[in-house]
Amino acid sequence: MNSGPPGRLIDNVRAMPREVWIILLGTFINRFGSFVMPFLAIYLTQQGFAVTQAGVAISAYGAGHLSASMLGGYLADRIGRRHTIALSMFGSAVAMLALSQARTFPLIVLFTALTGAAGELYRPAAGALIGDIVPPQRRVTAFALYRLAVNLGFAAGPATAGFLASRSFLYLFIGDAITSVAYGVIALLFLPHGVRSAAHEEKRHEGAITVALRDRAFVLFLLATICSMWIDYQLHTVLPIYVSSLGFSTNTYGLLLSLNGVMIVLFELAITGWTQRFPPTRMIAIGYGLSGIGVSLTGLAHTVPTLAMTVVLWTTGEMIHASVAGAYVTNLAPERFRGRYHGMWVFTWSIAMLAGPSLGTWIYSRNPDALWLTCAVVGIAAAVLPLVPAKRS
Repeated sequence: MNSGPPGRLIDNVRAMPREVWIILLGTFINRFGSFVMPFLAIYLTQQGFAVTQAGVAISAYGAGHLSASMLGGYLADRIGRRHTIALSMFGSAVAMLALSQARTFPLIVLFTALTGAAGELYRPAAGALIGDIVPPQRRVTAFALYRLAVNLGFAAGPATAGFLASRSFLYLFIGDAITSVAYGVIALLFLPHGVRSAAHEEKRHEGAITVALRDRAFVLFLLATICSMWIDYQLHTVLPIYVSSLGFSTNTYGLLLSLNGVMIVLFELAITGWTQRFPPTRMIAIGYGLSGIGVSLTGLAHTVPTLAMTVVLWTTGEMIHASVAGAYVTNLAPERFRGRYHGMWVFTWSIAMLAGPSLGTWIYSRNPDALWLTCAVVGIAAAVLPLVPAKRS
């Protein structure tokens, strides 16, 4: 695949292959229809389960996410990106409908975990397929468009979900399943297989994990991502508690998160026109550093305007690093392991998902200032690690 200097943003967008727009359409439909998870805690408590049981069920989704990251990468390389996306979407629809009929707590936990595994299986395949069909100089733009589709879907979906839930929670499960099936059908009809590796071919080479662990640049990037994502998960656990402790309502917290979403939709694609001109490790380091600083300064913010300023800061960091990181993983990965490299990247999010909320709330409950200081230290580590010299083997 030819490479060269990055072109203008508008030229990159116009040059995107048809398959990329299909991925974006399917992703938007799927993310728009992610109705159940934001309302799962409310649904379970209304069904008579305790808040702690709802927390366990949501954690089960995270466990499913953990298993899906590596399995999704393996399947993407072995059976093809198209089949993996379709398997993920159809499996998610079945698991979601099964969850809607579960009435006992063990079954709810089981089907929530299966929903997490099936529903997240597509991520490495989608990222790898973008790498298969987009030349290196346009990949930052391609991943920015992908994130735009995700964020637009999340922005539009919850309002529809709230409307459906006000009539019947069953409509949430059905709507979620329908949108998953829609993406699965789109994948089967319109997406290519992408790069696939055969078992007999892989036997002549080292395994993906062995190759990845010998790639010091990739290992340092994964460690930095764990640090940055650990901080990110404080925004969904500790931040609402902190905002409430200042005497503000949940609406204030919602508006702060909305500011993050609006900024991403309005500015991230334009920002990639700048970030793609510089070494990716530098942009990842700057983005991770700004995100860490922004979150850590939350502890000094006591008014809505100052809280909003911290949101602007960490959102700017997110917009700088996120699209570059997707392209960086794709460019580092050997072609036959591209899906598994993306799977290992997603795996770091899963690790942060499991460790972030529990450890963050534990620190905060003992000393809130210690939590914000920890975010600063972890953010500095996230910024430094990608810049460590790393000769690739």
